[in-house]
Amino acid sequence: MKTLMCLVMILFMTSVALAGEIYGTIVDAGKPVQAGVKVEVTVAGKSFTSETDKNGTYHVFAAEKGKGTLTAYYKDQKPSADIFSYEKATRYDWTVETADGKLTLKRK
Repeated sequence: MKTLMCLVMILFMTSVALAGEIYGTIVDAGKPVQAGVKVEVTVAGKSFTSETDKNGTYHVFAAEKGKGTLTAYYKDQKPSADIFSYEKATRYDWTVETADGKLTLKRK
C-alpha cells in the first residue's frame, strides 16, 4: 500500500512539473491594470484562469502544451492574443491598445 501511495505521488508531481506556466504583466496607458482582472489561457480546448495582482502581473498554470489563446477580461471587453504553452515557463507581457473603442492586446 505504501508503495502504491508513493507511485501515485510521483505520477502527480510529474504531471504538475510538466504543466506550462504562462506569466507576465498587462499594462494600459503605461500603467499596470488593476488587481482582479481575469486572465484565461485556453490550450487544446481546456481553459485555465488566474487574476492580475496590484502590479498587473498574472500567473496561469496550463496543464496542456501547444498553441493557445490568452484572454483578458478588462473594461467589459475580452481582448485576446495567440500564445504558446511549453513545458517550461514562458513570459508574455502585454500592452492594452484601443482602436475605435475596441481593446486589443499587443505583446511588448
